[in-house]
Amino acid sequence: MYRTHDNGALRANNIGETVTLAGWVQKSRDKGFMIWIDLRDRYGITQLIFDEERTPDEVMKLAKTLGREFVIQVTGKIIERESKNANIPTGDVEILVEELKVLNAAKVPPFTIEDKTDGGEDLRMKYRYLDIRRNAVKEKLIFRHKVTIAVRNYLSEKGFIEVETPYLIKSTPEGARDFVVPSRMNEGQFYALPQSPQTFKQLLMVGGMDKYFQIVKCFRDEDLRADRQPEFTQIDCEMAFVEQEDILNAFEGLTKHLLKEINGVEIEQFPRMTYDDAMRKYGNDKPDIRFGMEFGELNDVAQHKDFKIFNDAELVVGIAVPGGASYSRKEIDALVDWVKRPQVGALGMVYVKYNADGSYKSSVDKFYDQEDLAQWAEKTEAKPGDLICVLSGDSRKTRPQLSALRMEMATRLELRKADEFAPLWVTDFPLLEWDEDTNRYHAMHHPFTSPKPGQMELLKTDPGAVKANAYDLVLNGNEIGGGSIRIHDRETQAKMFDYLGFTEEEAKAQFGFLMDAFTYGAPPHGGIAFGLDRLVAILGGQETIRDFIAFPKNNAGRDVMIDAPAKIDDAQLKELNLKVTV
Repeated sequence: MYRTHDNGALRANNIGETVTLAGWVQKSRDKGFMIWIDLRDRYGITQLIFDEERTPDEVMKLAKTLGREFVIQVTGKIIERESKNANIPTGDVEILVEELKVLNAAKVPPFTIEDKTDGGEDLRMKYRYLDIRRNAVKEKLIFRHKVTIAVRNYLSEKGFIEVETPYLIKSTPEGARDFVVPSRMNEGQFYALPQSPQTFKQLLMVGGMDKYFQIVKCFRDEDLRADRQPEFTQIDCEMAFVEQEDILNAFEGLTKHLLKEINGVEIEQFPRMTYDDAMRKYGNDKPDIRFGMEFGELNDVAQHKDFKIFNDAELVVGIAVPGGASYSRKEIDALVDWVKRPQVGALGMVYVKYNADGSYKSSVDKFYDQEDLAQWAEKTEAKPGDLICVLSGDSRKTRPQLSALRMEMATRLELRKADEFAPLWVTDFPLLEWDEDTNRYHAMHHPFTSPKPGQMELLKTDPGAVKANAYDLVLNGNEIGGGSIRIHDRETQAKMFDYLGFTEEEAKAQFGFLMDAFTYGAPPHGGIAFGLDRLVAILGGQETIRDFIAFPKNNAGRDVMIDAPAKIDDAQLKELNLKVTV
């Protein structure tokens, strides 16, 4: 055998035993007559000692040739360590090596394989298999495994059945762009990789599976960010004979279980908020409620004077930044510059210092007196010592701009604590959203989402006012899951396709199989999908998902390790009846 123990197993009670270990050389310290080597594997580090007086000559000679990341096997006796290391579990012992075998030599790695490395992100992604050896990455992948197992166990115990659905499916026009796969056997035709198993899980409900889940890869060919990958993993779930309340209760239970099992945190209440309230109070549909700074709308107390910028604005809205009254003019000017960046897009910012003595000092003192500014403080719930930041303009632009400022200030003030968890259900989303590019409505979630009961007829008269029977689960300002109650009858689904601009022929060509299935007794059903990558990252105290994925893509959607995507040769193109032009 290659080893009798792993490198994290040995303790003082093993002293005197003869063991065989294997792993990678973490580091070597050669004093001439004595060599110490840290031997590493997934489980930990064990110190090896080679001593001229006690180690065979040929073993001592071979030990002097070992470099970092050599793969070796050693056999020796466990002895008490003279200089103990309290920082590692094996720090009381070391192995006096009697036999040494080099299983594989290694080139000098391009970066230091330690918790704190000298390798930049691009270099580490190119050599990801080396990066995984570092505890910082290894522990994140092990953490992901623990979350995944906890999800599977919980859902299985609640009666959910895991069912695999196809990866080669049909492309649909709704949603993000599909990744397409040419079919060699069907010339000119293509599969698509699934953005979601949506229609298949609905068909499983028609098939009577009742409770389904799947931890599944999904694919979207869209622009990338640090928290988005072209392929990602969902915890995909569906239930039959349920209403919205049943879904919320079921998956609130799953989230509570994960927070307790993984983080040791117990949360009793999951507050709920409508989409309209979330946008009004926080400027986005996934608010972080770990801290305050709720929006205060100021139109009625700011548009009665001669300040044209406010008078011409559709919305005047502000937040109170705790302790911000102490900011210098230079610091406030830097905030103004921050909101004027292209990524935020504000034209400027008005500020009010609410001084500790109860007085106010603002950038618009020329137009507003102390009584006016006191009303602003009341609307934003500012306290003495706070800084009131005010933006104005078109409502659709101003709310996101102030939301960005709110999150930035919370980050600067260290209010977004990684070990604090604040879940929130956001409900009653608009069913449709207007797309100015196509000049028509699109489904905000997907075309299978049911309207709220009693609102179907509104589609004819006021489609923008129709609310969806949909819900998102937000954790610490990140959407970790979203779903809806589905349409389950053919007539309603046909109407929905019609309102979304599908002709009868297009709807039949794209989704005829689902419409037909609804005629054979489809039960009421609904579900939810959690983004596993993001969920794991947040439970792990981070918001960037990349380190929790074994082999991620970069921001350009490339795998720089294997150099993908890549060209294929002419023979393959010919076989697929494809021609590439540049």
